[in-house]
Amino acid sequence: MGKSLKGKELGKGITQRKDKLYQARFTDRYGKTKTIYAKTYKEILQNLKAQTQPQTISPTISSIIPVTRVDEVSRRIFTLNEWYEIWINTCKKNCRNTTLRTYSLQYNRLRGTIGDLSLSELNPILLQSVFNDLKSDASRNACKKILVDILNCAMEADLIVKNPALHIKTKIDNIEKAEKRVLTENEIQLLYEVSRNQRLYPFFVTALNTGMRIGEIIGLTWDCVDFENHIIKVEKTLCYLPNNGNGIYEFHPPKTRAGRRNIPMTKQLKEVLIEQRNWQHSLPIGSTPLKGFEDLVFTSKNNRPLHTANIQDSIEALIKKINKQNPEINFKPFTPHCLRHTFATNCIAKGMRPKTLQKLLGHNSLQMTMDLYCHVLEDTLKEEMAMIAEMD
Repeated sequence: MGKSLKGKELGKGITQRKDKLYQARFTDRYGKTKTIYAKTYKEILQNLKAQTQPQTISPTISSIIPVTRVDEVSRRIFTLNEWYEIWINTCKKNCRNTTLRTYSLQYNRLRGTIGDLSLSELNPILLQSVFNDLKSDASRNACKKILVDILNCAMEADLIVKNPALHIKTKIDNIEKAEKRVLTENEIQLLYEVSRNQRLYPFFVTALNTGMRIGEIIGLTWDCVDFENHIIKVEKTLCYLPNNGNGIYEFHPPKTRAGRRNIPMTKQLKEVLIEQRNWQHSLPIGSTPLKGFEDLVFTSKNNRPLHTANIQDSIEALIKKINKQNPEINFKPFTPHCLRHTFATNCIAKGMRPKTLQKLLGHNSLQMTMDLYCHVLEDTLKEEMAMIAEMD
């Protein structure tokens, strides 16, 4: 195992010379020993991959995937790319399309640097070097999770003895995580005021009165709005998958049993949803809804489904309008999920029991609710401290 000038392991056949040039020696398919050079470690890896191919790897992934017996798998030598294909098509076969797409996006960050290396060539130092080059701690953390899972499956198939990705350090930038954005009461009222005659208004009211996730709101259908009993039934979420310019919408059930829940409807929300229904009924006849999505509560002016990017773009445009009309305010940007944070924080500030909030938010555990959404507002801090001072 070669080392750098600082003593770090670089991988089989790779070393760093005194002039700081990286050198890699390998045996080609004809049995001849060759040497290549590069100025950087990343470049030597790329050059080495271009020059070599594992000699015992099957020619196509299609010939690998049908393998089912562990003893047959263990006789092969897989590259990380090849094993990823088996992992995604076998171990993750029952995952949702949105989840599979997330896995693909994360793995693509690693594909070009270590994907063509065999599983046995992966080592902690090599992996740490590759992860150090990723753009942020967040991307490092996401990539580590998927790589650990991939290599755990390789261990179970007796392809590797231990998982070299377990101890990868992902916190390198040490950038302090920003506090979650929570809208103040004044900001909420300003949002309502400026968006009152726009299609964002009913979305804001629904989000800030229910704490529903954005996918649950845009996936809400009229059969789940019970005006008689003042209940909103959360039974599904709407997901959007980009597809070469032609996006695909899919309804998904909640991931957990707790996600399926009933949320009481406030008076304000009921009035707004009645207005929303009347607006939809007034749409031009030519506004044909997408097949399979005819009953959506929230749609575009063309009666088409919405997705997160639609909502985010509209929010950004609205914030620009607010700041232009009120330059002294400096209304800060926020994401749709910020509305869920705001709902939960306000519920706690007004005295709602955490266990009740957990049920409204659709969390499996109380700990998740407390860790993620219970932010204490400045006004609440002052009130609580005042109570303590009076007791003294």
